[in-house]
Amino acid sequence: MSRSGTRRRGRGGRARVAHYDWGVTELPARPAARATPPTSEVAGPVPGPAGAGVAAPSVLLTGGVLLVAASLRPLASTVGPLVHPLRADLHLNGTTAGLLLTIPVLCFGAIAPLAPLLSRRMGIARTVALILLAIAAGLVVRVSGGIIALFAGTTLAAAGAACGNVLLPVLVRRSFSDRIGRISALYTTVLVGTSALAAGVAVPLAHLIGDGWRGGLGVWALPVLVALGVWLPQLPREPAAPATSIGHGRMRDVTRDPITWSLTLFFAAQSWGFYTLLAWMPSIFESHGVGSTSAGLLLGLAGIVGVPVALLIPRLAARRGDQRWLALCFTLVTALGYVGLLVAPAGAPELWALLIGLGQGACFPLALTMIVLRSGTIDLTASLSTHVQSIGYLLAAAGPLAMGALHDATGSWTASIIVLIVLIAAQALTGAQAGRARVLRGRTAPASA
Repeated sequence: MSRSGTRRRGRGGRARVAHYDWGVTELPARPAARATPPTSEVAGPVPGPAGAGVAAPSVLLTGGVLLVAASLRPLASTVGPLVHPLRADLHLNGTTAGLLLTIPVLCFGAIAPLAPLLSRRMGIARTVALILLAIAAGLVVRVSGGIIALFAGTTLAAAGAACGNVLLPVLVRRSFSDRIGRISALYTTVLVGTSALAAGVAVPLAHLIGDGWRGGLGVWALPVLVALGVWLPQLPREPAAPATSIGHGRMRDVTRDPITWSLTLFFAAQSWGFYTLLAWMPSIFESHGVGSTSAGLLLGLAGIVGVPVALLIPRLAARRGDQRWLALCFTLVTALGYVGLLVAPAGAPELWALLIGLGQGACFPLALTMIVLRSGTIDLTASLSTHVQSIGYLLAAAGPLAMGALHDATGSWTASIIVLIVLIAAQALTGAQAGRARVLRGRTAPASA
């Protein structure tokens, strides 16, 4: 890999790296087995003595990152299973309930740009602690009162999760640069797994706790507080003015690069399909004679099969510079599930749910891993993660609403599924571009004396 950068000697004989502007460099035809950025560009979590290098990530830090990941999805995935008793208790109409289900995805997109701003002022460790506090507070607030509290708490928790979505790839780049594939596999598996688990146990937990939907939603504040307790030891390790602050990158330059837009549209297309079917897959099966209980289990099947795939895909992606074959292969798997859903939804519903779950379960962690692999510095990872997730989630938020409106207009799900198939073609094209062995790199700018 060509490296554009200069070193200058500072006081004490220590090397300093010049500041970087954005640019793009082709990777070699045969990249190294593990995609690792230059060590001089990636600072670790605990600065060591002069000349001693960067300390290895601790077990506590690894556990903290995984618990942060586990805190980001239950706030969204637990509402759907409990929406019927929630609507009955608060007298919500269908449009209001639909808005409640859409708020997390909207926040994932609209609030994401705040993450680099907060981390630049506070440091990454303190920002993550604030994120966990916001999620826990939001989960408590939304079950403490009526409709206003419900929407305010959901928005607060989702805003925290939106910033967490952006910072997780940055944490991987900063603290685990020598094992990007392994840690990306673990945290994306936790994201997928906790989402599926929370959705599956939401109703039983509500019955067990005995406070209806409020207990089933509010209980998820407890594991977030546990995550905060595990994360707190990272705060003293970060200086008051952290050297690894992010967000100084020129977003305009990142936005102009084709890599950024290919990855953003790939992320948006796979998220559109995921959130659309999260909302409507049971209804599609029910409209073709599948019982409501079985339809719900089919949605659960699609979620469960994504867990082992999420553990495997990032490690495969990080072993090679080119991820096009992964993007195309699993996009095709998803497309086969969509076609089956269109032509014979009740013919082999388990097979269609399995294919959709495998495809979507692979493309989501692949997109998150490519954010890290396509960027060569912490700054670039932060800017790319912000761009991809903010725009990607905003586009995806329209999916459930648009597909529901199309069903209402036509009286069937056929047109909606055809739209999904058209979008899966766009996903294949953008995935092939995003997976190319290229990486956002920097061009040196003069360093100060």
